[in-house]
Amino acid sequence: MMSDVRAFSLAPECTIPCLNPPSDLSLAFQRSRNLDGKMSFAGNLIKGFLNIVSNTDASQFMPSDPPPPRRPLAYSVSHESDEEKQFRRVFQQLAGDDMEVSPDELKNILNRVVCKHGGLKTDGFSIESCRSMVAVMDSDSTGKLGFHEFKYLWNNIKRWQKFYQEHDADCSGMICSRELPHAFKAAGFPLNDQLYQLIIRRYSDEHGDMDFDNFIGCLVRLDAMCRAFKTLDKDNSGTIDLDIKEWLQLTMYS
Repeated sequence: MMSDVRAFSLAPECTIPCLNPPSDLSLAFQRSRNLDGKMSFAGNLIKGFLNIVSNTDASQFMPSDPPPPRRPLAYSVSHESDEEKQFRRVFQQLAGDDMEVSPDELKNILNRVVCKHGGLKTDGFSIESCRSMVAVMDSDSTGKLGFHEFKYLWNNIKRWQKFYQEHDADCSGMICSRELPHAFKAAGFPLNDQLYQLIIRRYSDEHGDMDFDNFIGCLVRLDAMCRAFKTLDKDNSGTIDLDIKEWLQLTMYS
């Protein structure tokens, strides 16, 4: 583990208008038609998205195991291996006195590391991407990553970096559109064509190619959402029931 850590090293006068019935009613009618059109568009969009997802076999996805539950610091330290203790010392240097990593700190860490790897093409991890990564990994809702959450994310990034480089067949530093399905499958996520196209539109450039930060950001979210689905799918039926509150909690802080 620690050899990997070194390789991918961590080092906010009023007038009342006159009502003109014909024109105002006409305007109101037009606005109503526009609103109906927007509602219809939104409905069709959601329906189309659900159709794409419903054609996906969740049993084929292999998300990473959930992170271990947070334990009291004294217990964790006394039961850590030498490797974990060394990782904790590195983490403390990065996280500071609060021993938690904020989205801004995560952005600085990842960009500092990635810039040392010439074979990884990237525009740099954005603050929005890092907020999303913290959100889907933030099991205790602190808005930051504690030691175990960060270690879990770091190990996944290391593993996905390996798949990224293995499937960059032309050594361009990016994964081109024809290489992407194989890279996602190797990471445990065989995508059907519809879901693949959806991901391409969200995370790839205009040519369908994906750089390293978008590849990692996509996999962090995909992995977390699949883990959440499998947790809620208690009878392994491939379907879950959510009310609006649960749906918003699942999707808005991610």
